[in-house]
Amino acid sequence: MSSIFQTVKRAQVDWRMVLMSAVLVVVALIFNILSDGIFMSPENLYNIAQQTAVVGILATVMVLVIVTRHIDLSVGSVMGFVGVLIAYLMYSENWSWQAASATGLAASIVVYMYQGALVSFLGVPAFVVTLGGLMSFRGAAYIVADGKTQPISDPFFLKLGGGFNGGIGTTASWTIGAILCVGLLLSMVSKRRAKKAYGVPTNSLLVDGVLVLLPMVIVLAFVAVMNSYQILNKPEAQGIPIPVLIWGGVALFMSFLVHRTRFGRYIFAMGGNPDAAALVGIPVRRVTMLLFLLLSVLTTVAAIVAISRLNAGTNSLGNNAELLVIAATVIGGTALAGGSGTIIGSVLGALIMQCIDSGMLLLDVSIGTRYVVIGQVLIAAVVFDVAYRKWTGDVL
Repeated sequence: MSSIFQTVKRAQVDWRMVLMSAVLVVVALIFNILSDGIFMSPENLYNIAQQTAVVGILATVMVLVIVTRHIDLSVGSVMGFVGVLIAYLMYSENWSWQAASATGLAASIVVYMYQGALVSFLGVPAFVVTLGGLMSFRGAAYIVADGKTQPISDPFFLKLGGGFNGGIGTTASWTIGAILCVGLLLSMVSKRRAKKAYGVPTNSLLVDGVLVLLPMVIVLAFVAVMNSYQILNKPEAQGIPIPVLIWGGVALFMSFLVHRTRFGRYIFAMGGNPDAAALVGIPVRRVTMLLFLLLSVLTTVAAIVAISRLNAGTNSLGNNAELLVIAATVIGGTALAGGSGTIIGSVLGALIMQCIDSGMLLLDVSIGTRYVVIGQVLIAAVVFDVAYRKWTGDVL
């Protein structure tokens, strides 16, 4: 028994992610019991998956923003402004979805380059700049469409938000699941070889086998659940929702950016100590501008998914989204003091937030109570973060 304990203790495991995963499972089980099994039904899990995508996409980039000791309070308003602009151009001006989306991206770039320049070159705190943006671009969304809802009818564009035709089907879903499993296995083998080549201690083969087997099981279970949901009068099951594929693609790209590029290393160096980063030659201002540029791109992607899912651009689009995104990021383990955070943590944080919100909605909990609970969950996450860092000796 002691040998097993020692093996677990020596294992190179991110225990924070293990705890967050356990919290997600416990939350799901509790809501499933309270809802008499409805919460974990294929239909509800399908809806949760596609509903989480917008917050999840934004949370992946918010991780990097907070890691660099900045914050973006305007992300929900900018998403609403861009989304309404795209919908307005498609509905009122009869533009194609490609041209409207490109224009929305251009507008988002202008917005974030303006905010990024104020932060990086003039030294204005991001909190103040984006707080002004929160109010300004919420108003801009009203101005663009004169306060009117802009419906969307393009069949292909509507698929991007999920819905009736927004799943990729069973065959494609199993194919993607198999590719991901093979990728996880190859990644584990590659990491073991790299560590051995440089003389870095590795986990035992058993521990690494368990660590790769668990996510493979999760991937295959997710695909199985998505493939078991079939809308009435449709010949085939839905499969993985397209918004989830977009979210997954964004998460993989962001993980590559963080772990495999100079930009990612610069981000964490700046978050750890901005003054030292500047002294060693890291172009802090340029990296900050590139981060805001990345934020503009992913905000546009999230806006496209959001209006596609709602079938319209509405004035309420993105309301309080910034709070949900920041909460998901913090719950996922990103330190508000900067310097640490993970993309996979943002994924777990977004899922936890959406599960709590969807579970309370399923139980017909009032909106006021839901906000109270979500707010207290955010506080609890920060308290846990502080306690965990003190326990591990990683006090910032």
